[in-house]
Amino acid sequence: MRIALIRTNKQMTRALVFGSLTDGFGFVAILVIALVLIILVWYISTLNGLRRTQVKIKESVSGIDVALTKRFDVLTKMVDVAKSYATFEKSTILEAVKLRNGMSMRERTQATEAMNQAAKELNFLAENYPQLHANENFRQLQVAIMDVEEHLQGARRAYNSNVSSLNRQIVSFPTSIVAGMSGIHAEDFFEAEESKRADVDVKITF
Repeated sequence: MRIALIRTNKQMTRALVFGSLTDGFGFVAILVIALVLIILVWYISTLNGLRRTQVKIKESVSGIDVALTKRFDVLTKMVDVAKSYATFEKSTILEAVKLRNGMSMRERTQATEAMNQAAKELNFLAENYPQLHANENFRQLQVAIMDVEEHLQGARRAYNSNVSSLNRQIVSFPTSIVAGMSGIHAEDFFEAEESKRADVDVKITF
């Protein structure tokens, strides 16, 4: 009888010890699962934030492309009007402007600078040919290109702001880990030289 009680007590002790160990392992497992879920939610949230910034950058790029295309069209019309008053080759002024789909930001910057130079040459022609300067169509195009330039400047500011936001995020730990795992890299800014930006100012005298 006494032996049976001793055996029963030993079995109960073992059961309690096993139960305690099981409860301990269960608690640890719950902590691990919770930690994994927290990391997963953070990863997805951070990745979504980076993707949203990338979308904003793409939208800004579209704005820049629209402005560049409009600017090129207006410059082309100005050249066509100027040909009636001055002797020059149309291709000479616009030959450096290269626009195409899928340009890199460096190529967009180069196209902007080439159009700045074209605008400068047209300003020079207008100053040296009073009849051209007095032409109503030419004057209207001068106003139009100033509006397009404002659009381009706005698109540039929006793009650079979004790029700055992305670039700051992907160099910050631990966001940099998410960016590296997702192949998200820093983007180039769209900045024209100050001297080039000054060239685009169209002089209008009434």
